[in-house]
Amino acid sequence: MSDSEWAGARDGMLLDPGVVNLNTGSGGPLSRCAFERVTDLRSHLARSPMDFLLRGVPPLLWKARERLAGFLGGDPRRLAFTTNVTVAVNLVASSLRAKAPGEILLTDHEYTPMRWCWERMARQQGLELRTFRLPALPTDPGEIVDAAVAAMNPRTRVLFFSHVVSSTGLVMPARQLCEEARRRGITTVVDGAHAPAFLDLDLADIPCDFYAGSGHKWLLSPTGVGFLHIGAGQEDGLRPMQVSWAHRPPPECPPDEPDQFGSTPRLRRLECEGTRDICPWLTMPEVIDFQASIGHDRIRSRMRDVAGYARRHLTDRIGLEPATPDSAELSGGLVAFRLSAGTDAAALRRGLWERFRIETSVAERPDRPLLRVSAHFYTTEAEIDCLAEALRELLES
Repeated sequence: MSDSEWAGARDGMLLDPGVVNLNTGSGGPLSRCAFERVTDLRSHLARSPMDFLLRGVPPLLWKARERLAGFLGGDPRRLAFTTNVTVAVNLVASSLRAKAPGEILLTDHEYTPMRWCWERMARQQGLELRTFRLPALPTDPGEIVDAAVAAMNPRTRVLFFSHVVSSTGLVMPARQLCEEARRRGITTVVDGAHAPAFLDLDLADIPCDFYAGSGHKWLLSPTGVGFLHIGAGQEDGLRPMQVSWAHRPPPECPPDEPDQFGSTPRLRRLECEGTRDICPWLTMPEVIDFQASIGHDRIRSRMRDVAGYARRHLTDRIGLEPATPDSAELSGGLVAFRLSAGTDAAALRRGLWERFRIETSVAERPDRPLLRVSAHFYTTEAEIDCLAEALRELLES
């Protein structure tokens, strides 16, 4: 569909008309309805904080949990809200106890703070941190699985990987990777920061031990929405990073049944950090309903179409080399391009913003810098044209 046919849906978003926003992969803008909902909730919190926290929050929190779990194909009794995926992964890494000597296995494309997180766990527990190289431009998921299996060995205790690789948008075969790890007794932790709404995600189909995700990217939730979905048999292994009121739950309430706080005793131990603003969590029904009203499959198709337009346009007109597979099985609404080895990534990113008001990701990589284009339903082909012209001018100069 053309840009004009998406104008009505685009009008439902809060977008700065003076900015070309091609960086949903870092943080998505809000829909008008999500902004209004979180503002209404915060108004209630501001006017009558204790009424809101004691009486207003519990039913809203459980409803939000059920809606998000249903959207993800998960179980609300296993879904803990967090501030973001970083908090969720750190919760897991600070709780796991792995047998030493051994190793934690990562791909070579993991998000830097996540790598640091696992480096700390390895250092504290006498483990080795090891990475394996992802295929440069795979054409089949089996290539990725083969690379991972070849890297696994009897010393591997934990496998951590991104469901959607942040740097390139490569969609990893999560189910197959987790199945291979489970056969070898390896604990799996999946970074799903980009997966909700980017993919037709079904957590019931991914046999992982822990799945962490964020809502502020492709789901377009207010900042402050993350989650950790806990695999069967892993419930007792997590240790909250804080001791608060949920530390000693009421003895009469079963640990995994809904309680009076909008959680379960087990989940509340992980979520409760004392008094705080959890209004973003409570917007899940409105956030999910907004994209549902447009059509989730329709949106993903639009994302792929615009990303494909970017791939063709920047390849043919600018001569950039795609770093993201073209296969629908391995990619979606995010496409990355390799830049020349001598490109100053920081200078290019600064030039795109200061001269053209284009917001996109340009990052250094060990081999060559990468330019990443994030295309959501509100991204237009005209905006891709603007990027192409800006790149032509900046790269030539």
